[in-house]
Amino acid sequence: MTKVIIHGSKGRMGQVLIACGEKMEGLEMVAGVDEGDALVDHITDCDAVIDFSLHHVTAACAALCAENGKALIIGTTGHTDEEKAEVLNHQSSIPIVWASNYSTGVNTLFWLTRKAAEILGPGYDLEVVEMHHRHKVDAPSGTAATLGEILLEVRDQQKDALRHGREGIIGERTDEEIGMHSLRGGDVVGDHTVMCVGAGERLELTHKAASRETFANGALRAAQWAHGKEPGLYNMQNVLGLE
Repeated sequence: MTKVIIHGSKGRMGQVLIACGEKMEGLEMVAGVDEGDALVDHITDCDAVIDFSLHHVTAACAALCAENGKALIIGTTGHTDEEKAEVLNHQSSIPIVWASNYSTGVNTLFWLTRKAAEILGPGYDLEVVEMHHRHKVDAPSGTAATLGEILLEVRDQQKDALRHGREGIIGERTDEEIGMHSLRGGDVVGDHTVMCVGAGERLELTHKAASRETFANGALRAAQWAHGKEPGLYNMQNVLGLE
């Protein structure tokens, strides 16, 4: 039995995590913690903490997990480089699963995106388009950022090759740039498309999420997987056995 705390329990994902966790075999929901609550009051009762809170509080959550020897599953997005570094300071003390998206389908998209970029080579222009609900506060989404990182890695390029939107007389598209476009509206759970555009043809890889339960079940599965693992930094590819 894996005992879990949801950090950020009053948010959209937090509520779905609790609902899904209560139905999942081999899992016990110990507590839901949000603004106004104290994680420290419950931390000793759990095996893992699932963090879907706000980017600026993840580091404190990670420090508390490390102090108490609890696994940490991070689904929060929008962290600065400094915040990421603070969290990663604890990877030698506890298992940390950090994924931009916990969906099995999206992690398959990550794999396919890498393979497509490798096979097609530099002769194709790369563009990433994502759409989320109107309440999402960060852009691009964590999933789109991961797709961008995969494409940059395949092409051996630096982060400044990413082009976030276009406006005005900007000249012709360069061979090096990778377009990144964020759409917001309505109640869209999450759509992501990678376009590989060549002369006379276009390959599109698309994932569309219809329910947050997909992400919640993946994060809960990651918590069960991380319980008892050696300290280190893991991702959903590790959880699914894709790496």
